[in-house]
Amino acid sequence: MSEKYQALIDQLDSMKTDIEKFYVKGQSAAGTRLRKKLSELRVMAKEMRDEIQAIKNERKGG
Repeated sequence: MSEKYQALIDQLDSMKTDIEKFYVKGQSAAGTRLRKKLSELRVMAKEMRDEIQAIKNERKGG
């Protein structure tokens, strides 16, 4: 599998604790950390999308 895919999975796993702290325990600081991690996740997902598109284009042309 792609390294980018594994990085996405790792990022989601790293969010589990803060998700519980924010939604269950009501800790506002955990919400701030979650928003930061979600922003990073968005960037990672965009990079993976670009990689997938490049591979598809390469397969079409080659």
